[in-house]
Amino acid sequence: MPGIVIQHARLPDRNIGVVRGDIAGIIGFIPRTRWPEGASSGDFIELLLRREGDLWAHPDRGLFDPASRRAVRSFFANGGDTAHLFGVCVGSDEDIRAPASAMGVLAPLFDRLRAEEDIALLAAPAAAYLRCEVGRDGTVRADAEVLYDELLTHCREMNNRFLVMDVPRGLHAEPLERWVAQFRDRHPEDRSFGAVYYPWLLEGDDHFPPSGAMLGAYARTELAHRPFGVGWPPANLVLQGVTHPEVELDWAEAGTLAEQHINPIVIQPGRGVVVFGARTLSRDPGFLHVNSRRIVNMVSEQLRRDSEWSVFETNNPHLWDVLQRDVRVRLGEFWAAGLLSGGKAGEDYEVTCSAENNPPHLRDRGQVNLMVRLRPVGTTEQIVIDLRLGGE
Repeated sequence: MPGIVIQHARLPDRNIGVVRGDIAGIIGFIPRTRWPEGASSGDFIELLLRREGDLWAHPDRGLFDPASRRAVRSFFANGGDTAHLFGVCVGSDEDIRAPASAMGVLAPLFDRLRAEEDIALLAAPAAAYLRCEVGRDGTVRADAEVLYDELLTHCREMNNRFLVMDVPRGLHAEPLERWVAQFRDRHPEDRSFGAVYYPWLLEGDDHFPPSGAMLGAYARTELAHRPFGVGWPPANLVLQGVTHPEVELDWAEAGTLAEQHINPIVIQPGRGVVVFGARTLSRDPGFLHVNSRRIVNMVSEQLRRDSEWSVFETNNPHLWDVLQRDVRVRLGEFWAAGLLSGGKAGEDYEVTCSAENNPPHLRDRGQVNLMVRLRPVGTTEQIVIDLRLGGE
């Protein structure tokens, strides 16, 4: 019609794929004697691996430490699909022991990890070989603690990442229990983002920490229950590429360790070597179990990616209504998949994006606030997810 112009506007694409929780990052170290030509302390090599053969076929395979190479083998043997292998150039173990020094050397790696959003699982098997001493007063000092602290802080910062930890080499019995108890009490806000496994494993005479095999077991569980496999605990799983654990635990010992949030690996007659526990290092009742933490990790990351389009939209009630509707639809998918509690969709979760949590001073900064309350299966408390999109 004369005087009327029809313009077909394209709405932002909000069809975002489901976040994967099975992609692993294995962090290793390259000693000075094997640095590539021209390398400096803190430089790193990254390999993207889709199968174990990708590592052995790569010309730089010999640069990586033996623990990391063994972890790659165990990851794929236990069902892993995709792994990023990192080798950081370090001058000595001292680069990893001291907090200030460690962050200086590891800063480029952490920048890279922040940019690679799809990595959901982390492990640093070489850290378990660092020095560990038991003092006369019974205090356990392990050089791996600094690195573990930094990685757990990073996992909390990213909010969609989980650290699989090894106990230090040679640490058993009461000293092991004391070390884990001390570690759990330090920086408690981070501890739900990690789990520790014991004992070390063997394949014949090959002795190695269990984190690589556990990364594969996590991935296997998730891939077997696509697309929302994080809801299944990575426990009661037979480990492949393992003949026996370093220490043979009886069921009473395994139960005691599990109660202290040390996930035991046991021999089960007729099955083989089996992972018995799935507990985080947290003392928070809402995050005692690995699957509860990882459900919230995945939901938070999914909602963030789903809602990124909103940053460039006009921050008004219409936008809030659209965001609330989209988030409720996505939460309905999670509930239908059995990740969230409630007898029916929407019964045990709520979404708030309104003037209440988007006052004028935040809107002036270009920030959109979206709050979700939900209860993952297997927990008794509601968890709050506070998404802050955009802003200065």
